[in-house]
Amino acid sequence: MTTITPYDVIGGEQAILSLVERFYFYMDSLPEAQGIRAMHQPNLDSAKTKLFKFLSGWLGGPNLFIEEFGHPMLRARHLPFAIGESERDQWMLCMNKALAEMTMDPRLKTNHQNALQQLATHMINQEPDQESGDGMLNRI
Repeated sequence: MTTITPYDVIGGEQAILSLVERFYFYMDSLPEAQGIRAMHQPNLDSAKTKLFKFLSGWLGGPNLFIEEFGHPMLRARHLPFAIGESERDQWMLCMNKALAEMTMDPRLKTNHQNALQQLATHMINQEPDQESGDGMLNRI
């Protein structure tokens, strides 16, 4: 018996590559996302590759990220960056815009948005009064 995964339903590798491209397009172009854009290297290729590989496994496709980098440990990997509610909201703005461009069942899209919102919220490592938007220690 073959199990159908969200990876399969949304269109597999090509759909995830497209989602990642659109996500970083918005991050790179929206003034509202300049805070999280500043956390990244000028060239986004490495970040795109890592997000693609993570989403591939997270959505039930090939575990490309784990095969190359080990367990995602996303919170630990993001601790060097000052992430507050503003950064989470900027990330979600870009992701929601990218998801809005994908053709998929609205319920599935809502489920993905909710799961990604929870994931993004889990990355928060700054109390509201600690948020500065410029407290990065490193770049993604």
